[in-house]
Amino acid sequence: MAKYTRGTVTAFSPFDARADAEALRKAMKGMGTDEETILKTLTSRNNAQRQEIASAFKTLFGRDLVDDLKSELTGKFETLMVSLMRPTYLFDAHALKHAIKGAGTNEKVLTEILASRTPAEVQNIKQVYLKEYEANLEDKITGETSGHFQRLLVVLLQANRDPDGGVDERLVEQDAQVLFRAGELKWGTDEEKFITILGTRSVSHLRRVFDKYMTISGFQIEETIDRETSGDLEKLLLAVVKCIRSVPAYFAETLYYSMKGAGTDDDTLIRVMVSRSEIDLLDIRQEFRKNFAKSLHQMIQKDTSGDYRKALLLLCGGDDE
Repeated sequence: MAKYTRGTVTAFSPFDARADAEALRKAMKGMGTDEETILKTLTSRNNAQRQEIASAFKTLFGRDLVDDLKSELTGKFETLMVSLMRPTYLFDAHALKHAIKGAGTNEKVLTEILASRTPAEVQNIKQVYLKEYEANLEDKITGETSGHFQRLLVVLLQANRDPDGGVDERLVEQDAQVLFRAGELKWGTDEEKFITILGTRSVSHLRRVFDKYMTISGFQIEETIDRETSGDLEKLLLAVVKCIRSVPAYFAETLYYSMKGAGTDDDTLIRVMVSRSEIDLLDIRQEFRKNFAKSLHQMIQKDTSGDYRKALLLLCGGDDE
């Protein structure tokens, strides 16, 4: 796995799992709950340390820390704290399982995770899914989706994107022409060409293809996708293109739209803040500031409240104003 160092949450030092476990037990014991201690402790330790705290908690008190958090906390704050406790290796598999479980499929979660994760991360998700849930992720996803949307998800699930290497300008030209002919020049759209090229070519190759496409057609590839496709397929193709251009910019936009306008998509806000907090949240903050003329910190401040807000702001780390 790539070593990520652009997170806002890093290992806490000096770390004492037992002392933290004792502080958390005290915060939840008896009448009332000391939310402040809980949120400050859990947002300032990294995921590996949180697992050690949970283990110390069980050793010392014979109690399950996550169960205790669930019984003491409520609402979005509870969801956020429980998400922070979920082991990193399980996080994406768990999110996908819940996206395809029960009535209705949450296409937004499938799109966000499969468009943004590296091939190595996707391979890992499939293995964890099989081990934890004794089910094949691809079978589960194909059972709940259809059409070209399903096809592109399956391509991404193969995790066979070409590795980054030298870029062959001849192939760049060829792919750009194929996409132009499959979309703008065609009556109807040949979605399969978009799926194959966007789902399998290397990141550096596709970045050059996007530039070349602009030169040939006069359009950004996103404009063509917007015009030529619709629904879940359109959203997935756009997410793939955005992640090829810049994963942090994609997540900055995802966070922005989770809070923009009436109501907040708290599930998305929590999922992105937690899953990127040890990876690239600093880069996401930078892109957010650049693209939306306000800081992520400000937007969270304005859009949320209470202990939930306090905890999100601590995860966010700083204000980029």
